[in-house]
Amino acid sequence: MNVHMVVLMIMFGAVLFVPAVSATVVEEKDGYVVTPSPAQYRLPDMYQVRSTGFLTQGRIDSYSTYVPSGKTRFIADLYWGNAANSLSLTIDAPDSQLGPYYDSADGSLDGRISLQVRKTGGLSPGTWWSDICGYAVNGAQSYSYVAYAN
Repeated sequence: MNVHMVVLMIMFGAVLFVPAVSATVVEEKDGYVVTPSPAQYRLPDMYQVRSTGFLTQGRIDSYSTYVPSGKTRFIADLYWGNAANSLSLTIDAPDSQLGPYYDSADGSLDGRISLQVRKTGGLSPGTWWSDICGYAVNGAQSYSYVAYAN
């Protein structure tokens, strides 16, 4: 076997051991690490109670989520589906403000912001606020939003 073939086989074998999707860090702040939410946490609408609303340019809607002690992950999934309009999401933990995040924060420009927040040692317990803003909206934009800790 020639050297080139051996090197090629080693490289191919190494690729098999590298994860297919590496977690892109969107933000690191105050011990929190924000990354795109894995697909398994994007639950179908029929299985998840979602908040819905309409936003116009500059308007902000706020939602609260109680996070009990011992939780390690906060999932936020904002969907509006129209990439021509831009909404933003800011997450206020009891001890830090994260964001604002825009459509491409999760790696896709698709009218959705789907993120997970983790912190070594667990999330700060208490009320977490999510602020959804009509950042660049023509007319009125409908949306649905869900946030929960697990």
